[in-house]
Amino acid sequence: MKKLLIPLIAAFAANTVSAAAPQQVIDISTDKVSMVLTAAPGGEVYFRHFGGRIDDPAPLADYKSNRRSDHGTEDLAYPATGGRNFREPALRVTHADGDMNTELRYVSHASKQFSDKNVTETVVKMTDCCQALDVELVFTAYARENVITTHAVIRNREKGPVTLHSFYSSSLPLKADKYLLTHLYGAWAREAQVDHTLLTHGSKSIESTREVRTTHTENPAFLLTLNSDSFSETCGEVIAGALAWSGNFRLNFEVDEFDVLTVLAGANPNASEYRLRPGETFTTPEMIYTHSFCGAGGASRNLHDWARNYGVYHGHEAVPTLLNSWEGAYFKFDAKVLKQMIDDAASMGLEMFVLDDGWFGNKYPRNNSNAGLGDWQVNAAKLPEGIDHIASYAHSKGLKFGIWIEPEMVNPKSELAEKHPDWIVRPPKREAPTTRNQWLLDLTNPKVQDFVFGVFDNTMKLSDKIDYIKWDANRNANNVGSAYLPADEQSRFWIDYAQGFYKVMERIRAKYPDVLIQACASGGGRVEYGALKYFDEVWTSDNTEALSRARIQYGTSLFYPAVVMGSHVSATPNHQTGNITPIKFRFDMACAGRLGMELQPRQMTDEERQFARRAIASYKEYRDIVMQGDLYRIGTPYDKSGCYGLMYVSKDRKQAVLFTYSLRYQGRSLIPKFRLQGLDPKTGYTIRELNVDKSRNWFDGKTFSGEMLSNAGINPSMPKIYDSGVFLLTAE
Repeated sequence: MKKLLIPLIAAFAANTVSAAAPQQVIDISTDKVSMVLTAAPGGEVYFRHFGGRIDDPAPLADYKSNRRSDHGTEDLAYPATGGRNFREPALRVTHADGDMNTELRYVSHASKQFSDKNVTETVVKMTDCCQALDVELVFTAYARENVITTHAVIRNREKGPVTLHSFYSSSLPLKADKYLLTHLYGAWAREAQVDHTLLTHGSKSIESTREVRTTHTENPAFLLTLNSDSFSETCGEVIAGALAWSGNFRLNFEVDEFDVLTVLAGANPNASEYRLRPGETFTTPEMIYTHSFCGAGGASRNLHDWARNYGVYHGHEAVPTLLNSWEGAYFKFDAKVLKQMIDDAASMGLEMFVLDDGWFGNKYPRNNSNAGLGDWQVNAAKLPEGIDHIASYAHSKGLKFGIWIEPEMVNPKSELAEKHPDWIVRPPKREAPTTRNQWLLDLTNPKVQDFVFGVFDNTMKLSDKIDYIKWDANRNANNVGSAYLPADEQSRFWIDYAQGFYKVMERIRAKYPDVLIQACASGGGRVEYGALKYFDEVWTSDNTEALSRARIQYGTSLFYPAVVMGSHVSATPNHQTGNITPIKFRFDMACAGRLGMELQPRQMTDEERQFARRAIASYKEYRDIVMQGDLYRIGTPYDKSGCYGLMYVSKDRKQAVLFTYSLRYQGRSLIPKFRLQGLDPKTGYTIRELNVDKSRNWFDGKTFSGEMLSNAGINPSMPKIYDSGVFLLTAE
């Protein structure tokens, strides 16, 4: 009886202190955004505000919600299962003694500024009122970018293991009259489609359980337009969130009886119970938030600035323009074919050549997708003089050189599968299903981590002239099981695989800090900030057709900057859709991201090759604006008008580049009008249309004030489907 009374007395004392002690204000702020918590020693930590900056949040210490306590708890900073919480918890734990309840109480908080004066970290420490379980909420504020990231650190001080059932990175309560959710959905070759949903009472989840190619069908990012059911690029209050996690994720949106929306974001708890041993800690993925009163465009620009400065490896260095061999040669090539492609790439003014799949395997040569994956020896029949011979040839032509790998997967028909069947992800007594004739390697296993690192390391050793690695991943995780994990800890697979992937990438970046790396993953399968911490760019989609890319690149741009978006000009008819599009439209679409080409140049006409040289040269003229400038989207590719534009403006507002597209037939009566954003109203800008012999537009070559271009706009001539324009604006 005495043992039972002790935690009860402690809990009573904690609640008594909470009621009597004054609330402290925990202020986490950037230049324009504030996140405010309040807490008293021994009391609960409450979430009070996320939105526009509050210079003096002290009055929130006296905030009263006027809720009745029997209707559930206040808005907690990190709600757990237990106490009066009726909503979906951020944390659900079974303690070592079987107790299923957790009631977190405030211990302390502290803030510190990093050597980078733009960044401040605030740590809020909490502990359970009855059990030896601690939680730290870590908030990192980026002042200029107006971004706040958050994650949780869970520490077990109990005498036995605790089981984590739910362990979200953050809980964000919001109060508004309406909540319009904007998020991405899709499929392979149809990624980053945009959906707008007006949230109603109850819960809506956006989630993935695919583990590896986790962002094809959903993306762990969202926009919330508050107090409106209309999406706007330029107006209104918008919150953006993005989860930095390369595994299964869940974003849960719950509107309760108080009309409060609580957003839970983090690793997906589905089938992922995680046993935390005594003395161990678990750190959740980082959740990234920003806020804007300037519509979706303002929120996107905040995220893009943060990404380039902090979220993307080499975020201020653009990957060179390139020719990738895949759609031009597929598996059928030899040194002669590759050298011809290199010659053609150099003649068109491209800066790099990338050798894609098919260069490896001897016992099981990689002549198709059925064999050889996992056997990373250079194919002697195709390339008897080795990779260095090709890489050196590319360098002799003034090009950088890149090469493709897919180190996380293996073909059943391979030496690796024969030697290490225990490295394959498969449950005991069950078959391992194949996807694209592949199995998945078990990255929870340190030996597999060593192997995957070795694939990268040994590939780099093939030549000292390898500048770029294209890292592909062409299947998801399913029917999972690990020969490495204990039988009673198989549910750790989903977390440990992603963490194993990060361990490999940490080793790679420690040894190869300067090499450029693309996250391919069958196109848009790893488009998220967990991977981008280590990668320079993503392959936006395997669908290279320009009309499809309008929507794919638009959706991607809501959360991710152009510097990471690989966008290629491919052959026509397109290999994915069969669509036939003009060479200019293909280039004008690809130039809105990181420009590349994905075709066999020998199959281009002389006119197409001439235009390619011209377009590549002009792209280099304005590339820095696209890669590092502020993005202003003008309309959307979903608009009924069929017209869409986007403009990148340099940070000093002295230059801008405008892209305009006609995505369907306009006819003689429908004339688009584009009001240009982001320019200095009092500065004059000269407009010059690129990549045309003679412009059809009355404003070409003329100078207009930023004020006129913003308020009156311009009306480029685009009467036909696939009409497009690229306009360079230069301040006078």
